[in-house]
Amino acid sequence: MTTPAHLSEGGISRRNFIATTAVAGAGLLAGATALAQTGTPDQRKRYALVGTGSRSSMYRKAIFQTYAEHCQMVGFCDVNEGRLKLAQRKAKAMGAAEVPIFAAKDFDRMIRETNPEIVIVTTKDATHDGYIIRAMELGCDVMTEKPMTTDEKKCRAILAAQQRTGRKIIVTFNYRYSPPRTQVKDLLMSGIIGDVLSVDFHWMLDTHHGADYFRRWHSHKANSGGLMVHKATHHFDLVNWWLSASPVTVQANGKREFYTPQMAKRLGLQSHHERCHTCPESSKCTFVLDIEKNRELKELYLDQEKYDGYFRDRCVFRPDIDIEDTMNVIVKYDTGVTMSYSLNAFNAWEGYSICFNGTKGRLEHVTQEKVSVNGDGSVPGALKDEGTSIRIYPIRAAAYSVPIWTGKGAHGGGDDVMLAELFSPTKPADKYQRASDQRGGAASILTGIAANHSFRTGETVQIATLVPGLKRPDYPAMPNHTDPVPMPPLG
Repeated sequence: MTTPAHLSEGGISRRNFIATTAVAGAGLLAGATALAQTGTPDQRKRYALVGTGSRSSMYRKAIFQTYAEHCQMVGFCDVNEGRLKLAQRKAKAMGAAEVPIFAAKDFDRMIRETNPEIVIVTTKDATHDGYIIRAMELGCDVMTEKPMTTDEKKCRAILAAQQRTGRKIIVTFNYRYSPPRTQVKDLLMSGIIGDVLSVDFHWMLDTHHGADYFRRWHSHKANSGGLMVHKATHHFDLVNWWLSASPVTVQANGKREFYTPQMAKRLGLQSHHERCHTCPESSKCTFVLDIEKNRELKELYLDQEKYDGYFRDRCVFRPDIDIEDTMNVIVKYDTGVTMSYSLNAFNAWEGYSICFNGTKGRLEHVTQEKVSVNGDGSVPGALKDEGTSIRIYPIRAAAYSVPIWTGKGAHGGGDDVMLAELFSPTKPADKYQRASDQRGGAASILTGIAANHSFRTGETVQIATLVPGLKRPDYPAMPNHTDPVPMPPLG
């Protein structure tokens, strides 16, 4: 792999022996400093974080507060100087020591000087690969937000680097840890509907959360891979994990028909505009995002525009958007299961419905999520209790509802459960195998990457042509297609 320019500038050559000795020397220096100050070496695990935007706040809070006894943050890295200083101030407000900050071009220097054991990657999706690979080459393990990366070439490079370095990659899939979603896995593992033959999965993004992807950097595929990668990675990973299966073929159709200049006019606006903050029609548009009135968004984005020119509140109807808002996908898995999936970003409610059709019955699961806009202080993925259900339909028998496992907080209660597994020194055995590595990270993105190819060509895409020889992730055993099935009752 060739080191990206933003990583190599001011960095160190991977072929330079001095890099290895410098990292080791930094570790000795850090240990000596802790020993001189406290009389005993600091045994807490050392983390560095690259990407100090809104998504990183979950990890920062866990390290600075919940798991401060076991973890320490030794460095922040970002392309935006203002966000770096903001992250540093917030760390001090949470009682942490002053965290050193580094520009993106000084990523190598951060590793060399702070000697982290694990690098947390929460940057723009398309830049994940450079940081993941370089961190492993410099002797660190990696914890990365989903999606692991955005296309098959970067995916292959990450897998090759992990194989070459032997370092560990953790891909964080908080949806797996949400109690209702873990409950679905538990029911499927129990064989209550037999072995699954097909899946119908429909995900709805409303016009608050859905629209937000069309304001931000996500609205360009070069940054995010589109919603098929950035957002649907969550969904495809859930299905892979729920089924204990890997995708084999993908056929898809996608279009952008709602977030367009034409729709702006149909909604009564004169035209699209550059951004909400300066929009002459903001008083007429209910898609407006007033980042000046929201403290979180103002301090994280509006106040930091002078450093990099990034606008967080771009018009959702502008013509340069190149991601889809309407997507339909057919997937076949290595277990023989087939799935029909849809994702729409302009729906009347937020959430999903999924149906598993098995040899002994059908499981239907519906979840409605509360209104959320990323980074505005709302709780992302919080569930509506009255909108979440699991219902079992046995073949030729009466249907019944299952009491829901509940959890509070972000992503259906999944964030806190996942953070405990990531940062707590004691980790109980998990029969659901919710933790994921680079294999699960690759399997989750390849369905969406294949869908993007299919959007362009109209053809069915073989996953094996994108990443040949991908090793199957570790999944729990499930009911199979050869076990005896009881004869249904007469009904």
